[in-house]
Amino acid sequence: QVQLVESGGGLVQTGGSLRLSCAASGRTFRSYAMGWFRQAPGKEREFVVAISWNGGSTLYADSVKGRFTISRDNAKNTVYLQMNSLKPEDTAVYYCAAGDTRATLGKYWGQGTQVTVSS
Repeated sequence: QVQLVESGGGLVQTGGSLRLSCAASGRTFRSYAMGWFRQAPGKEREFVVAISWNGGSTLYADSVKGRFTISRDNAKNTVYLQMNSLKPEDTAVYYCAAGDTRATLGKYWGQGTQVTVSS
């Protein structure tokens, strides 16, 4: 069992930056692929980015490529999402997810953290 707790969301102006963190419980964290999804009001949850268990492989949605960076620290059981050049369309609740592989993210979910980008 893995529990995920996100933090770092908030209100930022267009062009600003935020760093989200996802702290995981459980000694098996380092064996899981991790990722971030987001859900804007009235829209379905969408994939943002994923990282392999050892950080050696990442996959980004086209909408965030070049602006967002995912990283993980297995010693701290934490995954990070650095978000730069934020746009109003990035406004959403951001969810951390864990899975056996990048393709099966969603085995575990965090509760979400709100990111609001003002224009």
